[in-house]
This record gives sequence, C-alpha cells and structure tokens, in this order.
Amino acid sequence: MDDMGLENARDYYGRVLGGSQDLRTDACSTLEAPPPRLREAMGRVHEEVRGRYYGCGLIAPPVLEGARVLDLGCGAGQDVYVLAQLVGPSGQVVGVDATPEQLDVARRHAEWHRAAFGYAASNVAFIDGDIARLQDLGLDSGGFDVIVSNCVINLVEDKAAVFAAARRLLKPGGELYFSDVYADRRVPAALRRDPVLHGECLAGALYWGDFLALAKDAGFSDPRLVSDRPLAVGDPRLAEMTAPIRFYSATYRLFNLEGLEPACEDYGQAARYRGSVPDAPQSLTLDKHHIFEVGKVAPVCGNTWRMLAESRLAPHFDLIGDMSRHFGLFEGCGAGLPFDRLTEAAHAAACC
Repeated sequence: MDDMGLENARDYYGRVLGGSQDLRTDACSTLEAPPPRLREAMGRVHEEVRGRYYGCGLIAPPVLEGARVLDLGCGAGQDVYVLAQLVGPSGQVVGVDATPEQLDVARRHAEWHRAAFGYAASNVAFIDGDIARLQDLGLDSGGFDVIVSNCVINLVEDKAAVFAAARRLLKPGGELYFSDVYADRRVPAALRRDPVLHGECLAGALYWGDFLALAKDAGFSDPRLVSDRPLAVGDPRLAEMTAPIRFYSATYRLFNLEGLEPACEDYGQAARYRGSVPDAPQSLTLDKHHIFEVGKVAPVCGNTWRMLAESRLAPHFDLIGDMSRHFGLFEGCGAGLPFDRLTEAAHAAACC
C-alpha cells in the first residue's frame, strides 16, 4: 500500500482500535453463520486473537487438507489459526501483515494453538511485510495452493500489484479466495483520503467494475462471486459523508487457470458432485450461481468445467464431456451489478 495508506492502517489497527467492538461500521465484521466445522475451529482460537478480528467474510474454501495457504493481511491471526486446523498437520498456513501490534498478538499464541490442536509441530508462520510488495518477502513462485485475504485489499493503494503477485504465487489450478468491500460507484478522491473511512474499509473500496477489470488484467479471467451482502454505515457522520454510495461485502474466488474464456461458452459439458467433501454431504457451492447437489448431473460452461477438472476439487466430481464441440453462449450471462440489493428501509434496519 502507499506510505499514507500503510501508516494509517498500522495506526488504525495497531493503536486506534482496541478490538472489534471499537469499529464504527459493520464493514469489517463477519455476519455469516459459519458451518459447524468452521464454528468448532473458531472456538479453538485464543480469545485475545478472536478479539482483534476485523474480517468481513468466511475465507475458508472447501478441500484444504494438506494445502499450503497464504493469508494476505492476517492481522492477529484468527483466520490463520482456523485454516491451520483445516489444512491439518501436513499443511501449512503463512500469514503476512504490516501491523506490528497485530503480529505480536498472533505470534504470542503460536505455541498455545499448536498444543490446542494436538500437533507435534506448529504449521503456521507469520511474516512482517506489505502485501503490496509481496515480491520483497522471498515467497516461492507457484508455492501456494490457496491464497486468502479478509477485508484487507481495500486498504492497499496498489491493488493491481496484489492481484498480480497473488497469481504469481499460486500453483496452476490454485485460487485466490478472499472477502473485501466494494462500492456501486467510484469513491471520490476526497473520501479516499479520510483516515477513519480508510480504517473502516470504506475509503479504499473498489468500484466492482474496476475490480473485475483489475482481476482480469492480472490473469484471473473469470472471477466468481461466492457471496455478498449490503453494508450498513451505522455511524451518522460517516453515513452522511459517504451517501449516496452503496457498499457491499463480497467474497470472490479467482482460479489460476490459463486460457479461461471471457464469456460462458457451452461445450455440452456437465458435472455431478459425489458428495465426498467433508461438511458438504448434500451440496457443494462453487459460486453464487453454481451449487451442485449430490448425484445430480448439472450442465456447466467450459470455464466452470475447467475450474472443477483442473483444481483440487476434481476428485469430488464426475466430469462429463470435453472441449471438442462448441454450442455457443450459455443464456443469461449478464453484466449488471452482481450484488444483491435491499430496499432502503431494510438497508437502514441492518445498521449495528
């Protein structure tokens, strides 16, 4: 992130906020109900780590056993310690953050978590660094199965650098799975410089159209929206400053696959979920528009077929067809606002 943004983030999350209860909006809060396995994993995280959590989504995609995961902007480490349980003792989770006070909390409890998880050796590591300069941290190209981030990329000025580095660090077929804050229009420059709006994850929120362009420029040709919700700006002063901009918390997954097509192309392919993913015996969600019921053959576009066939998800699907015959576009590939909207009254009622 630029020097001003980096220093403000360090100050806001290291000194201004004493804990998540000090937030003035719900932008940096996770309201989704976690599935049972994830809820149990969260319950095994040290209370001091949980108290310094500022994420806006659940960044734990399925099928992580044995994976090597990188957390961009790990803060005090809640997501790192949750993911450490999901990857198991044969996997590893590396967290990167630029706020010393947050990293101190994360590192202080590494041995406590190792013992709580029953591991012979810790499977986590924490690196002090700026996620906009990942190239300076000595991380191996193609060294990670999954990269996650939770409400942090909005704090970075050079977001293009983050996406480009993430693609370089991912294995082929790996994915960037992250939650962040987006806006329905470009945030004015005057608001982008406000330290409180920046710290509350609103000033740096990307216009969703600009995000899609940045992701595609980095080589993530087909970003997939997993979930989203409108955000409430409960603080009256901040609400007045930002009106009429609408903000959304959204989780995306970006697969590192060469040659994905810019549209949903029909090759007559289909996929059938085997029901073999732990905690997903009845259905598995790829994204907001692809929820696979166990045993049901579902037609899919060429990009979706490849996301299943060329990623760690492949063993859990029966994949039908190939790319030899093209039938044109799938119907219903729109280009409008991807997020769900609430009425004005319902939106206001969602305030903290």
